[in-house]
Amino acid sequence: MIYEIFVGVAATTTELQSFKAEFFKALAHPIRIRILELLRGHERGVRELQAALDLDQSTVSQQLAVLRAKNVVVASREGTAVRYAIRDEAVGELLDVARRIFNNQLIGTQTMLRALRRESRRPGRR
Repeated sequence: MIYEIFVGVAATTTELQSFKAEFFKALAHPIRIRILELLRGHERGVRELQAALDLDQSTVSQQLAVLRAKNVVVASREGTAVRYAIRDEAVGELLDVARRIFNNQLIGTQTMLRALRRESRRPGRR
């Protein structure tokens, strides 16, 4: 009985981890990240996104389909036009957190580069 409960918890944990991984996979493309940045606070149509991204309609639609399939964005009809919006504004917060993490990584890289430059300027070093 204990084994069955443990296996059930492990399966649930694995499913949860897979769900999380699939969500992050939906974000794991430069165009999709840019689409989300453009949709922050403003719903937009495919043509607006095309113009802002300088991409063809099929590419934009393909990337939007991935985001829709993972429930990251929602679509609504306005006549014949389809408008897209971020489903949960917390996605914007996630992008902000990611930006801070990347900034911290770049600051660390810049610090290491400065240390390497100082080291190479010391006398007796090649």
